[in-house]
Amino acid sequence: MADKNKKEDDLDTTTTFADMNVEGFRWYDPNAKKSGDKKTNRPKLTRKEYWQLVRAAFAAYLPMFLILIAAFGLMVLIAWLWVG
Repeated sequence: MADKNKKEDDLDTTTTFADMNVEGFRWYDPNAKKSGDKKTNRPKLTRKEYWQLVRAAFAAYLPMFLILIAAFGLMVLIAWLWVG
């Protein structure tokens, strides 16, 4: 009955950020492969695809950049009116 109410933990992704295979621990395995030995399977991008990604990144960041520039300009205008 208790197993039906048990939810899976979504936070546990088994991702490690540091090598836990440390000499001296009881789970130490000297034959274990290092994580750096894995090759990443990144797809090859054509020049056209690369520039499409660059333009998409700029398009995503442009609204926030414009808001920051407008806020800075407004602060300068307020300071100029206050001092002047």
